[in-house]
Amino acid sequence: MMATAVISRRPLWQVALNRVRKAMDVILHLGAHRTASTSFQTYLRDNAAALAGQGIAVWDPRRTRNGLFAGIWPGQLPQPLTGGPLRAGGRIALALEAEVARGTRQLIVSDENIIGTPRAGIRAGRLYPAAGERVARLAAAFGGNLSRAVLSVRCPDAYWASLIAMTAARGHPLPGPHRLQALTDSARGWREVIADIACALPGLPLYVMPHEVYGAVPERRFARMMPLADAPAAHARQRLNAAPRLPQLRAALADAGRDARHLAAGDGPFAPFSGAQSAQLRQRYAGDLAWLAAGADGLATLMTEKTPGPEGITPDPGQTERGHAHDHQGRVAQAG
Repeated sequence: MMATAVISRRPLWQVALNRVRKAMDVILHLGAHRTASTSFQTYLRDNAAALAGQGIAVWDPRRTRNGLFAGIWPGQLPQPLTGGPLRAGGRIALALEAEVARGTRQLIVSDENIIGTPRAGIRAGRLYPAAGERVARLAAAFGGNLSRAVLSVRCPDAYWASLIAMTAARGHPLPGPHRLQALTDSARGWREVIADIACALPGLPLYVMPHEVYGAVPERRFARMMPLADAPAAHARQRLNAAPRLPQLRAALADAGRDARHLAAGDGPFAPFSGAQSAQLRQRYAGDLAWLAAGADGLATLMTEKTPGPEGITPDPGQTERGHAHDHQGRVAQAG
């Protein structure tokens, strides 16, 4: 009886990913927006030589948005132009193999648009409504070749104020009272975003880092993300593209021929929420941080600087002035 040959139909890039998995760790840094992600990415880029000496490489938005991730998510260029998810997986596999060939042992993939774009959240009136689906699609494109994921969170009143100011300065409309109330009343907070991401990455360690703790100290963020590496001290105090304060926002609206008279007087930070709305958002954040500190139902691990371990006393959710002062999102990260 003749034996029937069985021909594997696995794409060659999946075979390549199996080789990569044995040689290199891939750390996924998901942002979020307005949590000093661009300052962190610039810190990594400016210290690239020192990191390469430790076998660490970085893919930031300059790499990921230059065609590498094209085709992973719906709504990008038409599939005939990108090749769709299968072609994206092939591109990523080849790029990962090239990193291994260069001697990379740890790869940081940092792009806050992985979980969604700024305008999508404002339009939906919810925090990263498609985060789970988007992360799942990315994980599939990496063939499951991920070691751990890191997410930064921020008190929602400061997060939304910063995001709205940034998008308005770039030509998008300011949300009216009804949209602001919808953002305030949304049942979707960081807890729900974290749960969606954890479900998209089953079994993968997920670490959560509050912006109020790590936004101003990229070297500490790096040290907690990469505990076996030496964190460079150089280029750690660059502050990039803070959200526009009221004078800058008025000027941007005026330059675009839009009415800025409804903005508050003064030269402080843009603060679209009422006192009651801000209190409601801060209370929600305090609950999310308490849930994280209590173990997050086993879905994620909270990192702070209050104790040597990953848990500890949570940051004060009312501490938003520091967040405004260290509000960074570079032009390369703009989207939506």
